[in-house]
Amino acid sequence: MPRATRQVGLPTWVFAPAAVGGAFVVLPLVAMLTRVDVGGFVGLVTSESSVAALLLSLRTSATSTLLCVVLGVPMAMVLARTEFRGQQLVRSLVLLPLVLPPVVGGIALLYTFGRRGLLGETIDVLGLQIAFSTTAVVMAQTFVALPFLVVSLEGALRTAGGRYEAVASTLGATPSTVFRRVTLPLVLPGLVSGAVLAFARALGEFGATITFAGSLQGVTRTLPLEIYLQRETDPDAAVALSLVLVVVAVLVIGLARGRGNL
Repeated sequence: MPRATRQVGLPTWVFAPAAVGGAFVVLPLVAMLTRVDVGGFVGLVTSESSVAALLLSLRTSATSTLLCVVLGVPMAMVLARTEFRGQQLVRSLVLLPLVLPPVVGGIALLYTFGRRGLLGETIDVLGLQIAFSTTAVVMAQTFVALPFLVVSLEGALRTAGGRYEAVASTLGATPSTVFRRVTLPLVLPGLVSGAVLAFARALGEFGATITFAGSLQGVTRTLPLEIYLQRETDPDAAVALSLVLVVVAVLVIGLARGRGNL
């Protein structure tokens, strides 16, 4: 018969700051709910500009999340499964967007891919226009969201360890087979968690987007940008759209939470 595990209690003082922290998060949301124009809510969130901004945000966030997976999984694998000179510096640079002001990231992207940027002439020769386009929105979102996936997946890889991969390798499996049949299934919850965090971060991106992509309705004006613009002209619409953004974020996180990935 298994022995019962004794649960260690928490210090009494912990509950007070925990309650304050919870109130700090919840009260602003409650305050926003009290300002929602219930009667005109549907009309506010179904206007042409609002629907265009929401659809653009969902589309670009999904695309940037896919890019984060394509680029972030190899990056996390390299950081978690290899050792090389300057690895800590590389990790710091990869995670830099986590602490970098988004507007600075937008300026960096602009001076890299803009018409007068580092790669501007090459891009012009190819007949491409990146800055102030939908592609710029996706790139800005990917830039700020990628570290969230890398951090989550690298942690999952380090927690899983490499013993199962080593066993599969000794049995004759190629590195690609080991990755596909062993590593990926082991860290799938971490990958999904990182993808959800990346999507949520991309969905709420503002600073890098407006700096690198601008605010063109139907092209680069995502929902956060629409909320910012509406705040100046129609506060009721701004509150309604803010609530929509909160609901979408809660649904995304709740979906992942329900599957045990967060």
